[in-house]
Amino acid sequence: MALAAVLLLAVCGALPRPREMGDMALLRVMGVDRGESGPAMSAATGPQPPEQPARLWRGEGSSLSAAAQAIQSRSDRYVFFGYVDQLLLGEGQSRRGVEDIFAYVARDAQLSLAARLWVVRGDTARTALEAGGDRGVESRLATLAADGERGLSIRPRRVGEMYTQLLERGCAYAPALTVGEAELTAAGYAVFAGDKLAGYLEGESARGLALLLGHPLTEVVEIALPGGRAAARIIGAKTVSRFAGSEGRLRLTCRVTAELAEGNGPLSETERETVCRRLESLAEHEVTSALEQMRAWKADCAELGPRAALSDPGLWSSLESDWPEVFSRLEPEVTVRADLPGG
Repeated sequence: MALAAVLLLAVCGALPRPREMGDMALLRVMGVDRGESGPAMSAATGPQPPEQPARLWRGEGSSLSAAAQAIQSRSDRYVFFGYVDQLLLGEGQSRRGVEDIFAYVARDAQLSLAARLWVVRGDTARTALEAGGDRGVESRLATLAADGERGLSIRPRRVGEMYTQLLERGCAYAPALTVGEAELTAAGYAVFAGDKLAGYLEGESARGLALLLGHPLTEVVEIALPGGRAAARIIGAKTVSRFAGSEGRLRLTCRVTAELAEGNGPLSETERETVCRRLESLAEHEVTSALEQMRAWKADCAELGPRAALSDPGLWSSLESDWPEVFSRLEPEVTVRADLPGG
């Protein structure tokens, strides 16, 4: 109890002096790049009342703590990181490594592992923050995240989710975005091998990863039929991973659920079969495309190995320590089955 009291007094003594909310700059978005001498941190508010533009600061130092202190020294108000709910990582920093950044977020009293995470493809986090202009990028990032939750875009991730995956599996994925002329745009998934960026999954490969994860991206597919055409989209997916044999080869069964988006009346049984076979072929191609790149990077970021462990715990125990090599060496067997209820 005495030790706890001493620690409490020490912590309380280190707290900044109380300030009114109007005396604070409430940061909403933080970015990390690699500077000349160490980490470079950018931080931005949202639009400030009454009708004031968003504010952006940049600080650099030998550590993230030093960079944050540099930001504080440049502000005429107390800079508060407790409202940061979006973290952007520049590509350069991502290729150098991100684990130290996540560890900093986990330790910092103001930052939260619940913040959403984005990798800025081909550019810096600072450039992405500057793209928001006077209104900032907070609203745009929130829109991208909401679209992802609905399956309309890449699915968002939180810092804690990716940090946990890196620590437990040695690889991870994160949503990527690019800086366009007018706004930030979703750009597939960034894949990390170890804590370093290995590359990106985009287009069909990004859709393949989404299927493996059970969160399909909305895609309308047109199918030619004898009596006209139909348009369908995949709205659900579940992939079961099992081991096939003693070497560690994976057998993946992906079951997708689709719905008819457009057509000339009810489909016959033959037409339904045609639609399902077309969706199966497309989904298998997308999954295979994602797997090819993931295996080249030795990054099982869909955790197919751990998921297959349920089918043979003993085999997984013997493979786990060398799983990146095994995963890259043995091509998985992929089977896709499509279901079109009420078509």
